[in-house]
Amino acid sequence: MKHLLGCAISMEKHKANIAMLLTQMFFAGMALFSKAAISEGMNPYVFVTYRQAFAVLALAPLAAFFERKTLVLLSYNILLKILLMSFLSTLSLNLYYFSIHYTTATFAAATTNIIPSITFVMAVILRVETLSIKQSHGMAKVLGSSVCVSGALVFALVKGPHFNFMNWSMGKTKGAHTSNFHYTLKEEWIKGSLVMLLANIIWSLWLILQVPIIKQYSAKLRLATLYCLFSCIQSSVWAMAMERNISAWKLKWDINLFSVAYCGVIVTGITYWLQLWAVEKKGPVFTAMFTPLALIITAIVSAFLWKETLYMGSVCGGILLVGGLYLVLWGKNTEAEREVNKDQILETKDGTTVI
Repeated sequence: MKHLLGCAISMEKHKANIAMLLTQMFFAGMALFSKAAISEGMNPYVFVTYRQAFAVLALAPLAAFFERKTLVLLSYNILLKILLMSFLSTLSLNLYYFSIHYTTATFAAATTNIIPSITFVMAVILRVETLSIKQSHGMAKVLGSSVCVSGALVFALVKGPHFNFMNWSMGKTKGAHTSNFHYTLKEEWIKGSLVMLLANIIWSLWLILQVPIIKQYSAKLRLATLYCLFSCIQSSVWAMAMERNISAWKLKWDINLFSVAYCGVIVTGITYWLQLWAVEKKGPVFTAMFTPLALIITAIVSAFLWKETLYMGSVCGGILLVGGLYLVLWGKNTEAEREVNKDQILETKDGTTVI
């Protein structure tokens, strides 16, 4: 019986790990493709609207098929909560795509690594996540969170020597640049960085607030569909107010169409559902702790496909990110095993024989 129970727990752990690995691969593609589309001139608010529309088209049939026998009451109270949560996701997405216009795909992936520490702190304060500093698993989660953030900062800010792949040469800027031009670039970079930070804070809050809603409305595909539907409506209102040029809404067979379809169907659609499932199984901090992987994937793909320069600082930051990630996962797994052992001891004391 103990062996079967251990196998079942191990399978659940692997399912959650695989789900979050796929999620971060999809997020890496989101940073790469969305940056490409917005750099081509696509309005970021229009991008979010189309992204959410594609997500609804992808999720609605899946929800209707897989959850056709699931009976869950959608009360006005739950509907209001879903509407408010959709507003948070809409706000976070619009801020994210606004800021990515002034930064890079790698920077966008790097700054999202602040999400684990923000989520951890918020979850502890709101008592969604437990923390015992005196225990080894509690120290591992704290230390791992700190190492993850440190690795993200090193990755984004420290350069050092660069690596040459296949004799790639670093691009050199030609022509003279005035001091005003450099000041403008620095000002835009700071603005984009601050907005990106705000987007990540809002996303961390969105992750934490999923827990009580999922308990009340267990149909995850329907919940993700409702999120995307309300977000699409909210985004369209905001986009029409900010962009009144009809030509900006036209989609052609180019990177813009591919990007919104990818972000809508794969990222917003499938990833929403994977995140909701992982949050229900492992909690919001476990979900957020996989975020560093998207940064590593983005940097590798950018280096090999887009010939972006890879620095020694990026490699060192990646090592710190992976080390911090496994520290936190070890802490989470150790904590989960102790909870299982505690439950077995309580069952034994109640007179139930555990074989």
